[in-house]
Amino acid sequence: MKKYSLFFIFFTLLSGFLTAQKNQPNWRKLHYLSEEEMYQPLDNRDFYETDPPEGPVKNVAEFDQMQAVLVRYPFGIPMDLIKDMADYIEVITIVANAAEEQTVTAQYTSNGVNLDNCSFLYAPTNSYWVRDYGPWFVFDGNGDPGIVNFPYNRPRPYDNDIPIKVAQYLDIDLYGMNLISTGGNYMTTGMGQSASTELIEEENPTLTEEDIDSLVYNYLGIEDYYIVDDPLGEYIKHIDCWGKFLSPGKVIIGQVPETDDRYEDFEAAANFFKTTTSPYGVPYEVFRVFTPGSPTDTPYTNSLILNNKVFVPLTGSQWDDEALESYEEAMPGYDVIGITYGGWINTDALHCRTKGVADLGMLYIDHVPVLGTISYQNAIDLTADIYAYSGEDIYSDSVLIWYSIDSGDYQVANMTYENGNTWTGTITGLQPGDEVDYYLYAADKSGRHATHPYIGEPDPHEFTVISFFMDDLLLDPDTLLFLTYEDCLDGLPLHIINISSDTVEVSFIQSQPEDDWEFMWMVEEMPELPYDLPAGDTLTINVLIGIPTNYMGEMLQDTIVVDTPDDSFSSLLMVDSDLVGIVENPVGSSVAVYPNPFNEQLNFDFRLNTAAQVSLQIYDLSGKTVYNESRQFPAGKHTVSVNADQMKLTPGTYLYRLQVGKKVKTGKVVFE
Repeated sequence: MKKYSLFFIFFTLLSGFLTAQKNQPNWRKLHYLSEEEMYQPLDNRDFYETDPPEGPVKNVAEFDQMQAVLVRYPFGIPMDLIKDMADYIEVITIVANAAEEQTVTAQYTSNGVNLDNCSFLYAPTNSYWVRDYGPWFVFDGNGDPGIVNFPYNRPRPYDNDIPIKVAQYLDIDLYGMNLISTGGNYMTTGMGQSASTELIEEENPTLTEEDIDSLVYNYLGIEDYYIVDDPLGEYIKHIDCWGKFLSPGKVIIGQVPETDDRYEDFEAAANFFKTTTSPYGVPYEVFRVFTPGSPTDTPYTNSLILNNKVFVPLTGSQWDDEALESYEEAMPGYDVIGITYGGWINTDALHCRTKGVADLGMLYIDHVPVLGTISYQNAIDLTADIYAYSGEDIYSDSVLIWYSIDSGDYQVANMTYENGNTWTGTITGLQPGDEVDYYLYAADKSGRHATHPYIGEPDPHEFTVISFFMDDLLLDPDTLLFLTYEDCLDGLPLHIINISSDTVEVSFIQSQPEDDWEFMWMVEEMPELPYDLPAGDTLTINVLIGIPTNYMGEMLQDTIVVDTPDDSFSSLLMVDSDLVGIVENPVGSSVAVYPNPFNEQLNFDFRLNTAAQVSLQIYDLSGKTVYNESRQFPAGKHTVSVNADQMKLTPGTYLYRLQVGKKVKTGKVVFE
């Protein structure tokens, strides 16, 4: 279990409902406990624990292929949503009996709902929050579909039985996982990673982290279970109120104004995913949608992905259009549909009241894509495991790689069956500097086809080929992790290794553009550039960090880039957010740097309470030291003045680093 802590006040269940004045829960509407239910014990009715599925287990993700969608009558969703869904997918409506089916059928008919795509499941229910109590779909190691049942965390016995009823309706296996949970607080990538808020631990106090890890691994195939603190600060603590996996490599996280007291918590949640490795082998790509939460409500992360469509709850807020644009940016190729309804609220909207039903015979492509920059090679081999859960054969001539080079026309290459479920194929004819888009395609004899990524060509996988013919460097390590204050103060070494058979010219060492800075960094004793690095030799530079206090609460990262005449090589710089509170102004408000901008002389005024060793460095934007002084100063007020002519400056921005003992102050100055 990967547990991530933010900083906010924990409200207990009872005190939250009895004392909260702001956003007081409406007992009739909210899918949290009603006032009466607060005092009722959980009633698991027909829940029973079973052995887990035979592994390895695949937990179906929301963005995997669905054959139907589950809703409940009496409805908590507008009829136009049901009509939109029934136009292209089966809508299974849970009704109590035949009389309710007749009532619903009449409503569907009068509203133009496609009855050919409608079916009914007879089962009593307590509420319309199908997401919370609905079934979690899996495929076992034999490729057979099943449902994982769990004790629903509400005292609503009929709702708690719905996974059992759905398993009977679909005639598939049912597994009982004895972990109190709720669907609104669970999301999965479908590739072994899932996430919930700390609510999962609070509602299972008798289970250790290891116990929970073991349960989700055995029943759901989850290897990385992210437990994150809820930034919303509301009573419900459901992850779908502020975040959502959009694909195995993408997540969308709500965003609030900087003036909101939850701002740092939301940013920390987003940064957690930015710095966490996705199943694609790179950090999650994080998208943001503005969800200030104040009236009119903005429940935009509470959306539903249903095959190639995304239904987003709208409320008439001024932020509705911006929310749709966020989804369109994050999910190109999908049909993003806004659903306006007066019944949505911030913590309970469209996602809470619907539940996709997995395609029990889906054709699924399991592939870790090639992404980012790769070393030059004329051909790139790709591997995928392809599962035809229908049991039908895969067409051997219809497993394909579609690829485009430098935005040209798409070409196709066949993939070849290897063994088990594994297929391989090759993209050929690559040249240095090529930018490649690609997606995989497969078809089977059930009539199904699949692409990877799910949407295919509109949002393909992308990588760039870098030339390693003559100039062949290796940066070690590929990530500099500044985990202690001493790391920032003393610096960490970056080794630039020439692994080619010829001398390589290191022409420049630089950071990202100034407007992309997340923090300041500099190279101690920058070598004279260009630098000729002999074959097999290593150039080691020491990287120092300066952390601005305005980034408090975030995990910071930047990139150091080493250029040669032909190529660029980079290492990631990452700084533990806990260090932000440690780095402070060592000499208080008595420090003055003036004038800024300056054109002749730059002055540093400071006051020392006791004698101390003081050092001052000034760097240009490449990290090169242009001024360096270090000497002992007595107690008292002092001024260090530096002359622009002496430093041979050219107009631009420079960084300074003033160190007193083990304390550091950094900043930027402009020479005109």
